[in-house]
Amino acid sequence: MKVLILSTKKSLYSTRALKEAVLARGHSVEVVDHTKCSVLMECGKPQIYYQGHALDDVTAIIPRIGASVTFFGSAVVRQFEMQGVITTASADAIETSRDKLRSLQIFSTLGINIPKTVFAKFPKKDDIPELIHKVGGVPLVVKLLSGTQGLGVVLADTKSAAKSVIEAFSSLKANILIQEFIKEAERTDIRAIVINDRVVAAMKRQGAPGEFRSNLHQGGFAEAIELSPEQEAIAVKAAQAMGLGVAGVDLLPSDSGLLVMEVNSSPGLEGIQKSTGIDVSGAIVEYLEKQIEAKTAFQAAESFRLNKIS
Repeated sequence: MKVLILSTKKSLYSTRALKEAVLARGHSVEVVDHTKCSVLMECGKPQIYYQGHALDDVTAIIPRIGASVTFFGSAVVRQFEMQGVITTASADAIETSRDKLRSLQIFSTLGINIPKTVFAKFPKKDDIPELIHKVGGVPLVVKLLSGTQGLGVVLADTKSAAKSVIEAFSSLKANILIQEFIKEAERTDIRAIVINDRVVAAMKRQGAPGEFRSNLHQGGFAEAIELSPEQEAIAVKAAQAMGLGVAGVDLLPSDSGLLVMEVNSSPGLEGIQKSTGIDVSGAIVEYLEKQIEAKTAFQAAESFRLNKIS
């Protein structure tokens, strides 16, 4: 099996861990910077080039697509899919999960519990009080739709602060979500890694003192936890809603049960592997192996069927 890891940095922990996991299972692997690929579209001959040569004979890819290059990265993944290459995340699933608004709309439709959220395009001053009321008043959270790793997230404790933040973002023509603040979570959330419709690892993240965000990139810390079957079912349903076989699902404890915050198509592996001691990268490679086995079995069955007909 020849595996490509689509990553802009070979030195990243997640990239290195995945590369080691692929090699440990006896496969060949190459790290490819997808932002430096070129996509050739020709009738019946989809092709991808990297550093002057065509990327041929690829069995599977592991996309690690950053938020800032979602559009181009998804195009590269889609081109590989057109060539019949197995992937841990389809282009459509990457785009869907990366779109916070679309994700919340899907969760809401499927009955997945989420924080009460309002979206309005550049609201006028007179409309802001009603938006604040719709999410249950203050404190509330204002999020940039394009924010990642806790960046572009602001907690507003008072109505005047909320009004100022919303007005400031609106003046910049930034698309934002206005979301209820779950006080009872007490600066904690849960990251569950879902692979092939089961939770393989979970950790509780605690925000740093004075920091309401629990992201490890913002100084938080993590510890391993065991989810109940009901909690695992929520994480799996959220990953399935995004069409992802491999996903990081962020959950928030609340008085009404676990809330789904978002689903990540290329979750970071350092925090989850170090806090739980679980080889998540190895589980991802095993997932690819099973997908390839299923594809091979299907092709063999289809070939047998066609030969029998002829």
